[in-house]
Amino acid sequence: MSVTTEPLDARERRGIQLEILIVLIVTFGLSGLSAAISLVEAQLSPGSLADQTIALNRSASTISLIDLCYQLLRILRLCGWAALGLYLLWRSGIGPRLVGLARPVLRGDVVPGLGLAALIGLPGLALYLGAHALGLNVTIAASALADHWWRFPTLVLAAIANAVAEEVLVVGYLITRLRRLGWSENASLAASAVLRGSYHLYQGLGGGVGNLVMGLVFGRYWQRTNRLWPLLIAHATIDVVAYIGYALIHDHVGWLP
Repeated sequence: MSVTTEPLDARERRGIQLEILIVLIVTFGLSGLSAAISLVEAQLSPGSLADQTIALNRSASTISLIDLCYQLLRILRLCGWAALGLYLLWRSGIGPRLVGLARPVLRGDVVPGLGLAALIGLPGLALYLGAHALGLNVTIAASALADHWWRFPTLVLAAIANAVAEEVLVVGYLITRLRRLGWSENASLAASAVLRGSYHLYQGLGGGVGNLVMGLVFGRYWQRTNRLWPLLIAHATIDVVAYIGYALIHDHVGWLP
């Protein structure tokens, strides 16, 4: 990836460090701290983690159109987080193409993306079920939206927004900025994966560890290929299947908590 490699002076280094700190406070860093506190609270509550339920997509109002507005605002906020990361990189001379957002291609992006979705999604489901059975994970309600006409389109948009925000910020933005600070590929990968795991701790230790592993796989793939589209496609596919699948089958099967 052809980016600026000139040594940083002390002022530039402090500027990038401050930029990363602000971005993390505004976005997933604060989410990670909140998730860790949520896990501590869940551990201190009576009963096991498996007895507690977390809804990933829940209604915010009993009025259908108001609820839709709240859901769309949440989606817009996630897109705004991704746009912030891309804008800051662009201001520093690193355009979207340089972080792997050139025009997507079928064989180079879509096919690997679907492969990554299968690689992460199927073992991830098994890990969730196993961790839940051991009392290491809360029960995840992937969709708690009321049965409005807009429920499924909104769930799809939410899945895409999650993918865009997480992969752009946690992989493309963060690893790029840590590289600029002189971090090694392994160190920046570890930081990215730990961040991803941290803001999923509200799901329990199983969710945190599973997403940390996902972060290692996704981050390393990006480091080796410099293609971000496969990560976006994989993440969106995993979330769409989880959200829509849960809404469709949860009340009809006994194996899904």
